[in-house]
Amino acid sequence: QMIENVGDVMQDAAIYYSEMARQKSTVLDRLSVKKGEYILATVHRAENTDHPEVLRTVFNALAEAGREMPVVLPLHPRTAARLKEFGIKLPEEIKVIEPVGYLDMVMLERNAAVIATDSGGVQKEAYFHGVPCVTLREETEWTELVKLGWNRLSPPGEDGIAQSLLNAVGSIGHSAKPYGGGDAGNKIVDVIVAKS
Repeated sequence: QMIENVGDVMQDAAIYYSEMARQKSTVLDRLSVKKGEYILATVHRAENTDHPEVLRTVFNALAEAGREMPVVLPLHPRTAARLKEFGIKLPEEIKVIEPVGYLDMVMLERNAAVIATDSGGVQKEAYFHGVPCVTLREETEWTELVKLGWNRLSPPGEDGIAQSLLNAVGSIGHSAKPYGGGDAGNKIVDVIVAKS
């Protein structure tokens, strides 16, 4: 058996849906935000939401960053439930919105100045759209993006999340292509046809 390195079909999808989002999504107008002038945040993982002191730290940091640049946060149901359970009030510096559909999320990702997230998928999507990312975790499964300078870790147990976000604005990582060039699907078909 032979292993073929074809890339990541997730990047194929990001390219395809990015153009579709550009044509169909009106989310930026609806939220009154402009390309490159806001922080997109997503918070939902248990290690950030299930501990009141951690959750409070994350939202305080987003509020701090929000005093410098608008922060848009589609509020995950799990996070909403924990905020209510722990009696944590949503800071007014954060533009909290209902969860959005995929095309709206793609549009928000590709036009953000920086993305703050604890999501594995959003970290990669940030890279696919050329947007710097700050990961609100102790570790990441996508260590190659940290090495390339597209992603940085900012653990919620430590100070400095807000500054990490603001420092990441405008930062560009190395131009390597760890996931291929967005044509993994075609390469898979070529391999299958060649082996048939």
